Amino acid sequence: MDTNPKLTGQAAIVTGADSGIGKGVAIELAKQGAKVLINYHHNEAAADITVGEIRAFGGTAISFGADVSKEPEVLAMFAETITQFGTVDILVNNSGLQKDSPFHLMSLADWQMVIDINLTGQFLCSREAVKEFMRRGVVEGRSRAAGKIICMSSVHEVIPWGGHVNYASSKGGVMMLMKSMAQELAPHKIRVMGIGPGAIQTPINRAAWDTPEALQKLLTLVPYNRIGLPEDIGKLAAWLASDEADYITGTTTFIDGGMTLYPGFADNG
Repeated sequence: MDTNPKLTGQAAIVTGADSGIGKGVAIELAKQGAKVLINYHHNEAAADITVGEIRAFGGTAISFGADVSKEPEVLAMFAETITQFGTVDILVNNSGLQKDSPFHLMSLADWQMVIDINLTGQFLCSREAVKEFMRRGVVEGRSRAAGKIICMSSVHEVIPWGGHVNYASSKGGVMMLMKSMAQELAPHKIRVMGIGPGAIQTPINRAAWDTPEALQKLLTLVPYNRIGLPEDIGKLAAWLASDEADYITGTTTFIDGGMTLYPGFADNG
């Protein structure tokens, strides 16, 4: 645990927290004193490992299986969190997937699956979180906000990505979902923010970094010349959820080593 935790007494849900970015976020929130529900879709064993890692350093965590694109499962997840932790203070909408294909060959099923998980899942989880934030309101001494929602987006909310049209479209949608929620909910003391990771070393993009050749090709897109790690995202998420970031809402923070600087133009294009 951090010696000066920023999230003491708060309860968090992190979707897709059994591996990758979600796991990194869940661990850092717990280090900052939050009680964390580790959501997983199908890999219960991996989620339980994450729970065990958190408990090993004195943190509090439970796991819960739910498909975030299914309304009844989202409702059950929030009900369990409130039963176990009393409320929800922080939601990190992290669940996401890719189903890559050339556009003209993309199936409707692969389009719909990515939109359902990456975008509709964030809508469903955010809606339930907001209901709880509004019911409870601000709790003095715990957080200056009634609640915090972090929408995990991507550099591809602004960078087009051929061969991944469903994924890029979902992340562009996440950006406008986040901004529109933030605009509407700010008067209720609810903060809504986005995080836009670039190249992060996770299972979803293993092929892009697991050989020296692949990694070197990837790094041509990253001016800072290193791949990101899940803990990089975790530290940012924990800070954004804290009172230190209380005046931040309605914006995406890119954490990408400079990928959104379009490095192909560094030598005049």
